[in-house]
Amino acid sequence: MNRTTLSLLAAVTSLAAVTGYAALTAPEGGAAPRAESSVRLPVERSSLLCPAPATSEIAETVYTSITPQSQAAQAQSGAEGGSAAASTASAAELSPSATTLQGPGEGAGGTGEDEAGNEAGEDDGTGKPPSTKPVVTLEQPGKPVGAKASGSDAPALIGTATGVLAPGWTAQQTTTVSAGSGRGVLGVSCTAPDTEFWFPGASLAKDRQDYVHLTNPDETGALVDIELHGKDGVLKSSLSDGIQVPAGGSVPVLLSTLTTDSAEDVTVHVTTRTGRVGAVIRGAGEETGSDWLQASADPSGTLVLPGVPADATSVRLVAFAPGDDDAELRVRLASATGTISPAGAESLRVKSGMTASMDMKDVTRGEAGSILLGPAEGAPAAPVVAALQVTRGKGDKQEFAFIPATAPVTERATAADNRAEGSVLSLTAPDGTARVKVTASPGTGGGTRAVKTYTVKGGTTLAVSPPAPAGLKGSYALTVEPQSGGPVHAARTLLLPEDGIEMFTVQTLPDDRGLVEVPAAEQDLSVLGD
Repeated sequence: MNRTTLSLLAAVTSLAAVTGYAALTAPEGGAAPRAESSVRLPVERSSLLCPAPATSEIAETVYTSITPQSQAAQAQSGAEGGSAAASTASAAELSPSATTLQGPGEGAGGTGEDEAGNEAGEDDGTGKPPSTKPVVTLEQPGKPVGAKASGSDAPALIGTATGVLAPGWTAQQTTTVSAGSGRGVLGVSCTAPDTEFWFPGASLAKDRQDYVHLTNPDETGALVDIELHGKDGVLKSSLSDGIQVPAGGSVPVLLSTLTTDSAEDVTVHVTTRTGRVGAVIRGAGEETGSDWLQASADPSGTLVLPGVPADATSVRLVAFAPGDDDAELRVRLASATGTISPAGAESLRVKSGMTASMDMKDVTRGEAGSILLGPAEGAPAAPVVAALQVTRGKGDKQEFAFIPATAPVTERATAADNRAEGSVLSLTAPDGTARVKVTASPGTGGGTRAVKTYTVKGGTTLAVSPPAPAGLKGSYALTVEPQSGGPVHAARTLLLPEDGIEMFTVQTLPDDRGLVEVPAAEQDLSVLGD
């Protein structure tokens, strides 16, 4: 059954592109002066994609969108506003767009409806196009906006931001399912489209149902390949022709329909033959709850997995080596007091093309921390991808979440949808000591922004209750900006316990790539010849 996809948050006003476009022109009447070096300019366009949130009728979903304030972006844009399709200047919109299609192994879905009760995307009998009335409109940087959806009919989301609302544009989708199959808190930062994704930490175990959600933001179809890697290498797949993801469409694919093999720990490799997609995996266990698994950082010889909660009762590390060489990894824990090699979990060998895992049990032992991966002593650095499956609680009260390896925050990163209680910000400085500025935005319903600066000692993880805006109403966003010192990796944990179940979700905070480097250029008419 088709379900309508919403066009998420067409944010708007004018400057450089998330795909990297910027134009520099020579002054009228003369050649451009020679540029000494490249410059960094705010992006002019950003794209974000969110998966369909849940299949449960009792699911409650909150969307939060924000573009953090940026003096550089505002200076570049001047007085000009942005623009968006079917919208006014200076607006970011969440509005109906395309369809969410039934994928392999996916049960029947619902349909989105407009306010008149018509299926979005369906002719209402008037001969006019279906309603594209915005659901969420973002009007200015620095102030988040939110929306809510209930039940299983909420579709995938597609969005584009331009102008001063493009640099650092962030959206969060948080779904709570209080009981039944897939219960838990499922949080995901809406992702930019790409052509390749690595997901260590998925599973084909009998008690798991993992779906990979593929969303195509473009006006042409995409062809996607999904490859599964277990502990002995590539798993045999029943899919050879690829998966068609139509223009503006979203397809959920149940991993167990792609192979007859069973494996507790699986690395999923998503690539596109044509086009680009957003990809994220929904992992659900019979007794362990459910959450979204986002892609790992690019393969690297050193990785940081930040934000393991202090009260984690189980931590499972899953890694994969995509290169030609085996990886001999040294495993360390960066806690509040320093970096240690956890007893019984000091190293992990990852063979080329194979998935390796290690149960680290309650490695944090009451002290929040982060996992650091690097080459073992004397071993060459071999690229790996990695993720953690973290569990809180025990028995039928347990809940899991995923923490993929994440890149450092080089200039700025934002976590949307923070609540008055239950938000924990983890900052990790794997090398030297770093100073970090954290800004809390006003709330979606009101409040005054707050700013605080933290010092993170080298080799440690600092877990804090972040500053909350005064007079907070609704949810708010946290923006992290390194000020000095070594690299910083960040994650935000959202704790939403319910009925004695330690429900939670963790979102890592990679850099928002709000600035793009523009090469030095000069006008040279001599290339035109005589």
